[in-house]
Amino acid sequence: MATHPSPNADPSLASLIGGIINDAKDLLLHEFLIAKLEMQNELRQTKAAAISFAIGAGTAVVGGLLLILMLVHLLNTFTTIPLWGCYGIIGGSLLFVGLIVLSTSKRTVEPIDVVPQQTIGTLKEHANGPRNRQPPTEHSRHSPRY
Repeated sequence: MATHPSPNADPSLASLIGGIINDAKDLLLHEFLIAKLEMQNELRQTKAAAISFAIGAGTAVVGGLLLILMLVHLLNTFTTIPLWGCYGIIGGSLLFVGLIVLSTSKRTVEPIDVVPQQTIGTLKEHANGPRNRQPPTEHSRHSPRY
């Protein structure tokens, strides 16, 4: 007679290890997905900052090119400053405005972090195992990670 395990019997060691491996695989897949989403978000922010930077620099250049001749000759007409001095004054003013716009764009780029800090933190937490993990609070169970 063949003996069949009863439905109430404890699971075998192999099935427990298989379950742990499947859980670990699922956890790693979820962590990689989160890392990918975080990096896409940082890339989106970097793109927006680069566009802002290009618009600021382009505006400064186009504005300088369109107005420099008119402003230089206008200044030369109404003052006794030589033409070369008028070019220097107007060119320096446009340079100043362009540098302000570039500085503003630089401040937009500085806080962007391409390393997914939240995912690294959770991977470290999972690597340490359950001994150092804080139990989830009622609020954290129902709130999204982001």
